[in-house]
Amino acid sequence: MNDKQETIGYVNKIIPFSNVDGEGNRMAIFLQGCNYNCLYCHNPETINRCVNCGECVPACEYGALSMVEGKVEYDIDKCVNCDACIATCKKNSSPKITKITALELMKKIEKVKFFISGITVSGGECTLQRDFLKELFTKVKSLGLTTFIDTNGSTPIYKDKELLEVTDKTMIDLKAFSPEENSMLTGLTNETVIKNIRELGKLDKIYEIRTVVVPEVLNNKYTVDMGSKLLAEINPNIQYKLIKYRPMGVRKELLETTVPTNDYMKELESISRANGCINTIIV
Repeated sequence: MNDKQETIGYVNKIIPFSNVDGEGNRMAIFLQGCNYNCLYCHNPETINRCVNCGECVPACEYGALSMVEGKVEYDIDKCVNCDACIATCKKNSSPKITKITALELMKKIEKVKFFISGITVSGGECTLQRDFLKELFTKVKSLGLTTFIDTNGSTPIYKDKELLEVTDKTMIDLKAFSPEENSMLTGLTNETVIKNIRELGKLDKIYEIRTVVVPEVLNNKYTVDMGSKLLAEINPNIQYKLIKYRPMGVRKELLETTVPTNDYMKELESISRANGCINTIIV
């Protein structure tokens, strides 16, 4: 008899089919909870877990939310995904979080396993739920599917041999190269991010590195220059994705921030390629 209790995962949402979350057609799973507090976060409702304050309940016109014994209950069958509850929440959370075990989630994955090449787990910051991630990836590998981690790089993944054994690739955000700038943007410095990039690159565990370009907020040229030099040193074939900032779904503080021009993005791409990062792309 196995008395081991499975770890509970806190899931924000699941996209059954995605072609923008890694190689091939993938199921993208977004976990709840993040240790960053990015100024330009486009999904701040994934940062914190619900504290059951109940402020969102009257905002739902469709009766999908209710208070039961001091906790917010969510009825997925009544939800129309209008997200009025998320707009009401002042705590960067969502009442629509699913608590699920790896075994329960596997049932969803098995339904689409013939149509996907693997799964990508994102967030929030998925590595904050490390035990759940490892259990899930171990089961997914038994299906012959690939496993990707989409991460801000703030936890020392490179030290976690057990997790890396069941992880095919990582996708890491290089939000800023300067520790001070990273701290200003996210609330944390980036020494662990750089270490992850360096060590995981040596292990061929990186699918792509990404930098969001925000001209009025960040020293993008410095980040792209230093970041591309680092990647070229490790492996020039690692994909370096330069993402044009777009004020859609972001916090109101950055709604009026200037969108980078195509010429500026091309200039950054040229810097990266000149440094030897040959697989640089703009999105």
